[in-house]
Amino acid sequence: MPTQEAVIRLLIIEDRMEDAEQIVSILRNGGMAVRPNRPETGEEMEAMLGEQALDLVVAALDAKAVPFGEVMQAVNASGKDLPVVAVLGKLETKKVMAALASGARDIALRGEPEHVQFVIRNEFSTLAQRRQVRRLEAALRETERRCDSLIASSRDPIAYVHEGMHIRANEAYLEIFGYDTFEDIEGLPVLDMVAGKDADGFKTLLKRLSKGEPPPRTLELHAQRADGSTFDAVMEFAQASYEGEPCLQIVFRQQVLDPDMVAELDALRSRDQVTGLFNRTHFMGELERTVAAAAGGRDNQALLLVEMDNYASLLNDVGLGNADGMLRAAAGSISSSVPEDAVSARFTDHSFGVICHCDHRQTHALAETIRDAFKKHIVEVGDRSLTLSVSIGGVQIGEKIASVQQVLGKASQCLQTALNDGGNQIQIFDPAARDRAEEERVAQWIKRIQTALKTGDFVLHFQPIISLQGDELENYEVLLRMRLAGGEIVPPLTFLPIAEEHGLMDDIDRWVIGRAIAMLSERRKAGHNTRLFVKITPYSLQNESLAGWIGEQVAKAGIDGAHLVMEIPEAKVFTNLKAAQEFQQAIATFECGFCLEQFGSGVNSFQMLEHIHASYLKIDRSFMDELGKNAENQKKVREIAEKAAAAGVRTIAEFVQDAASMTVLFTCSVDYVEGNFLAPASPDMTYDFG
Repeated sequence: MPTQEAVIRLLIIEDRMEDAEQIVSILRNGGMAVRPNRPETGEEMEAMLGEQALDLVVAALDAKAVPFGEVMQAVNASGKDLPVVAVLGKLETKKVMAALASGARDIALRGEPEHVQFVIRNEFSTLAQRRQVRRLEAALRETERRCDSLIASSRDPIAYVHEGMHIRANEAYLEIFGYDTFEDIEGLPVLDMVAGKDADGFKTLLKRLSKGEPPPRTLELHAQRADGSTFDAVMEFAQASYEGEPCLQIVFRQQVLDPDMVAELDALRSRDQVTGLFNRTHFMGELERTVAAAAGGRDNQALLLVEMDNYASLLNDVGLGNADGMLRAAAGSISSSVPEDAVSARFTDHSFGVICHCDHRQTHALAETIRDAFKKHIVEVGDRSLTLSVSIGGVQIGEKIASVQQVLGKASQCLQTALNDGGNQIQIFDPAARDRAEEERVAQWIKRIQTALKTGDFVLHFQPIISLQGDELENYEVLLRMRLAGGEIVPPLTFLPIAEEHGLMDDIDRWVIGRAIAMLSERRKAGHNTRLFVKITPYSLQNESLAGWIGEQVAKAGIDGAHLVMEIPEAKVFTNLKAAQEFQQAIATFECGFCLEQFGSGVNSFQMLEHIHASYLKIDRSFMDELGKNAENQKKVREIAEKAAAAGVRTIAEFVQDAASMTVLFTCSVDYVEGNFLAPASPDMTYDFG
């Protein structure tokens, strides 16, 4: 799945609220972003199916309020592509078969969280693929319509052939063969367009094509017109489709030049006139064929992109008039380095491409050979003698990365990395080595995190939380960052998932809380009345000593505990309810506040307030999406703010991105707002709250 997943819009059919909330929590614990809806009656379900955009239906097979059969009828009647997952308490063959027979896509076992996560993730992924296929089919139909229009008006004689028979031909094709209308050749074998002396060879080609072999790029033969006359022709072939059926596109070009001149013209069309290498157009065609072969299972193929280091500076030195000479010298170094079966081309203004048939080790060796060739070659350009260095980015082309866009994107990324590392570098991506590289990457981050805890390479940023109701305190949310050796600041999503997986979150949380308390003390001494909101993770809740440690630090710093608020996501509190209750009650003894983040995304979020005394509710950021235009989100935000106010709890709207959202929030009784539209996070608490 992508790093930032799309929100899965769920319709959950469960008799008990607790069972629905359990499913939501299981999915969120699996890293899925979900927005659940739970109807209590069949009428509510039908209304939601008709009015709301949904992705999946998760329905208990034994539900009584809305029976499973009624669910399937309503989903089928909606006409939507809406997968239904049946939920069972335990695996029973008869129930499983009954659910699948009624139309359920899959079965999820309630007591197996990993199974529930797998099934929902799999069904959502499959749904996304079906939607993408429909979009692509629509785009393909439009493209085919445009292509058909272009073919009809083309002066090139073009025909479409299926199983050796004509199914489409344009006017130029009819004209060159002497037919008046397409009806004259519809269903006519293309073999009839070939003169008798070439018929046997063409039959052999058709037999090979019928077995799935790819067509040749061109074929020279004698073509035959309707009146029996013949002419020299070159047939050009391409795989195509017509009205959804696979077929062969054939272009008959009348040959008016001698073969040697044709070959020379073809060479001129495919070559770059400055370097003598292939040009980009020819190279892209070769790359498409290479990638297609990889998709069919062929391996040991690679793409290299080669770029001269400091080209702009070199160009200033040698002068624009000598640029072509420098490019020719570079092309010569490449040509002398690559094997005969490699394809070398001028790829951009001053970079080159090489397609080679090599495994990963051989590709690295070839890249080293090219780099060494530039090192050893003294280039004479005008009155200057100089040596060139190059950076090389490459990618092994295989089934895991079998699209031209992916191959070029990864090779370009590797080339840019090599250039950014100072040049004269080689970076080659091997999909097969991804797992090994990932292990090494994780190990490096673990070491960085452990070092940061000791050396202070963790830093805090602060984003203002602005009151709409006249709060006198200066409120900031505390955000963790890490400073790398080169001074680069990286966000928490880069390293926190690794820290969580390897048991480092308790140490990180304590570092952040301790630093926040120290800064509150410094702010108080400087005359600032500041409140800080600090995020902690569920892992820290499991440590019974954390609350006591916070109390000790607050007392030691001599600050007001009410100026420190601990934030935990609503979904994490639900799955760690007992530990969260004990933690909240413990920090309340020294007046620290408690904030539920991502609030409102659960099935019945306000039920949580019956178990946890929260001082603040931070409304889930998904409701801020185009808030100024989205009436449904406006209604939800207003509802949360009103219910919270009635319960004596203050609300915070985060992720505010535009003026339209602010206009809505002013009328929604929200207490605080936060977001980059108002003020981005920064290392200093300098926002003017006045």
